Amino acid sequence: MPDPFSKPLAGHLHKPASDYNQLSMDRRSFLAATGAAGALLAAAQSDDESGFNPLFNGRSLDGWSVQDGAERAFYVDSGHIVVHESAGYPAWLRSARQYENFDFRGEFYVKGWCDSGIYIHAPEHGRPMWCGMEFHIFHQVDQQPALESMGAIYPIVAPRKVNVKNNGEWNTFRILMDWPRLQVWTNGEMVQDVDIETVPDLRHRLRSGHLGLQSLSYPIRFRNLRLRELPSKVAWTALYETSADFARWHVSDGKPNFQALGGILYSDGNGHFATQEKYRDFELQMYVRHELHHNAGVMFRTAGTGSRGRHYEIQLHDVEGAHYPTGSLYSVKRGSYPRIAAREWWLFQLRVKDATCLVRINGETVLEYDKLDNLDEGPIELQAHDPGRWTEYKHIFVQRI
Repeated sequence: MPDPFSKPLAGHLHKPASDYNQLSMDRRSFLAATGAAGALLAAAQSDDESGFNPLFNGRSLDGWSVQDGAERAFYVDSGHIVVHESAGYPAWLRSARQYENFDFRGEFYVKGWCDSGIYIHAPEHGRPMWCGMEFHIFHQVDQQPALESMGAIYPIVAPRKVNVKNNGEWNTFRILMDWPRLQVWTNGEMVQDVDIETVPDLRHRLRSGHLGLQSLSYPIRFRNLRLRELPSKVAWTALYETSADFARWHVSDGKPNFQALGGILYSDGNGHFATQEKYRDFELQMYVRHELHHNAGVMFRTAGTGSRGRHYEIQLHDVEGAHYPTGSLYSVKRGSYPRIAAREWWLFQLRVKDATCLVRINGETVLEYDKLDNLDEGPIELQAHDPGRWTEYKHIFVQRI
């Protein structure tokens, strides 16, 4: 049995001889047979380690932090990141930085029953597996790949094949995210090649976010983690990220109490706070936190006069039995109530395009509507509607589409 604490191979990942034989085929015949020039290029460059930066120094968890669990959930032993057996889900280990497109490589060790995963584009707050994505790690060698198999984009896309060594052995992985294409290799074999935009359950996930390692109380180990960043493909504009962004807004109606508190935009009172710029088709994302049973809203395609003029409103009201609870298109269509809790941050995403709008709360689509008749541009407005029950926002970003 291989030594679980043996040192990783230096320089590059081991590539099976079969891969080299495939690369030696006539290029034209290969492309005709596979129709995948991109796959050939990726395979040819898979041993290229230039431009990679280590994400784990082998000595400490510097650059990582434990989320949603006890500090002991992850620790370093013999140069490996180890999951502690007593600290289970939802604990996870989060990278300090966020990434959009990247080539992420490393190794994981499996001996016996093992259940874990690697998060891609995980949120700062909320459910990493649903706001972002999870590459599933499992010990079982399924002959017929399933949505829960090793190598799945869990539990949405089954792998092409299951390739895992589970008898006390190290496995290599490579995750190549270049939106909208996600490719994954384990032990030198491609197990995923997905166009994210063609998968309804994935296409509205976060486009950038943290990397993460999942805990399910099995003592899986990770080592040799390294990453090369790839060019960004999406440009977001900060509507509120720091106090300086307060100037991007103005009171449009009533007497709301909006305050710039560093990275937090605080609201109370009764009235509306509008962006200086106007938007017609856009994507908006931000984190929201609020007092119990607050009442607020996100308004779009407005006349710039709050609820007194033309507008649509996405309700923010954490009362499940309310006429229009959080995520609803107020007075038009009730949304399905999301999984949120008072005084905890959650992810809000709104996409407006032509006659359609879509709302996602904490990674869950709670509203889809395709009959908007007001197609005029207008400010985005935040509504405060219940004096004494505050709502806070942070990391408010928008992009025109």
